[in-house]
Amino acid sequence: MIYEQLRDYIKGRIEVSDESLNTILSYFKPLKHAKNELLVSAGQTSQHTYFVGKGCLRIYYINEEGKDVTRYIAFENQIATALVSFITKAPSAEYIQVIEKSELLYISHEDFNHLLQIVPEWLQFYCRYLERAYVNNTNRLMSFTTMDARERYQLLLKINPTIVKRLPNKIVASYINVSQETLSRLKSKV
Repeated sequence: MIYEQLRDYIKGRIEVSDESLNTILSYFKPLKHAKNELLVSAGQTSQHTYFVGKGCLRIYYINEEGKDVTRYIAFENQIATALVSFITKAPSAEYIQVIEKSELLYISHEDFNHLLQIVPEWLQFYCRYLERAYVNNTNRLMSFTTMDARERYQLLLKINPTIVKRLPNKIVASYINVSQETLSRLKSKV
C-alpha cells in the first residue's frame, strides 16, 4: 500500500513510464518509527529523504533563544528531508522528528543521486520538488514579515487545517511563530 501511495504521488507530479517508475520505487526502503523519535539531529548530515505513508514528520531547528521553530510538517503523501544538509552534505542545523507513529519509505542520498543519473524523469521530479519547496519557504518567510499572528493563523486554517487538527498547540505555535498563549487566544476567537 505505501508503495502505491508513493507511485501515485510521483505520477501526480510528472509523466513517467511504468519501467522508470518501477526503477524509482525499487530504491525506496520501508521504515517504521515510534512517536517522538529523531531521524536527524542538528549536527548530523541528512542522509535520507522520507516519504510519509502514515503519520507525521516535523522539521525544526532551535533558535538563538533556545526555542523550537518548526519549518516544515509532512503528513501522509508528502516528502520530507533536511534539504540544505541533504543537498550540501553539510551538518544539519535542523532536526527531523517523528510526531506520530509513522510508516515511511526512505531513499539514501547516494541512491537519490544515482536515480538522477539513470532515470531522466527523476530529474524532472526533483526539479518540481525543489520549485515547490522554494515557493513554500518563500511564502512562509513573507507571511512572517507581512502578516500579524491572527492573519498567519487564519492562513494556516485555510491552506493546511490538518496541522491545527492533529498536532499539539506547542508545535502549531512554533509553526506560525507565536507563543502558545497567543495561539490559545487565536483559537478562542476564530
